[in-house]
Amino acid sequence: MGKLYAVGFGPGGYEHMTQKAIDVIQNADKVVGYTTYVEMVKPYFPDKDYVATPMMKEIDRCKMAIEMAKEDQTVAMISSGDSGIYGMAGIILELANEMKADIEIETVPGVTAASMAASVLGAPLMRDFAVVSLSDLMTPLELIMKRIECAGMGDLVLCLYNPKSKKRTDYVNQATDILLKYRDPETPVGIVRHAGRKEETSLITTLGQLKEAPVDMFSIVLIGNSETYVENGKMITPRGYEKKYGF
Repeated sequence: MGKLYAVGFGPGGYEHMTQKAIDVIQNADKVVGYTTYVEMVKPYFPDKDYVATPMMKEIDRCKMAIEMAKEDQTVAMISSGDSGIYGMAGIILELANEMKADIEIETVPGVTAASMAASVLGAPLMRDFAVVSLSDLMTPLELIMKRIECAGMGDLVLCLYNPKSKKRTDYVNQATDILLKYRDPETPVGIVRHAGRKEETSLITTLGQLKEAPVDMFSIVLIGNSETYVENGKMITPRGYEKKYGF
């Protein structure tokens, strides 16, 4: 029986790959992925047999990987970040069920953009938080903004994926206006671009200044809750230990 792995390889650097991800890619007969992801891992695994497809070919890519696994091959379907968070794991499982594919499927988790960006900024995710993608390719904009509203009402730290593109230039502004109904304009906001990659940059601003901040598709935006503060250049959302234990 063939085996198909949905592998999250993290932000892109070898140092952020789990040992399991490394072992799976090294031992796979085929490594399948979005062209950009394939180019990211090739320097670390130059001798592998790669199959790459462009953006918007996710279903074709997954069907191809399933067919390879049905031929008793070991296949690694790679995604940046975590394959089960906005990655390929879900599509693979759905299509394999639809295709009645008699193969073994395993999801290999990886360091996702939210945790990578948080580590760059300090410790902003120490309390309950929500992750919302501002891409309306799969989700209606009205529902996205409803989720933003709920996060604002619930005082959740908020992590925004896919915050802006050439076509979606105003969604961050809309989200900001919603959150300003519930949060102080001085609420800390961290922006990390190319988190965990050699091009990485970061800055800390405020919710009131977010509309003017440099944000694009390569950015992760972390918006603090009512307790988040900045000290020594780091965003911190206190867990509450100082109240419980009195330090």
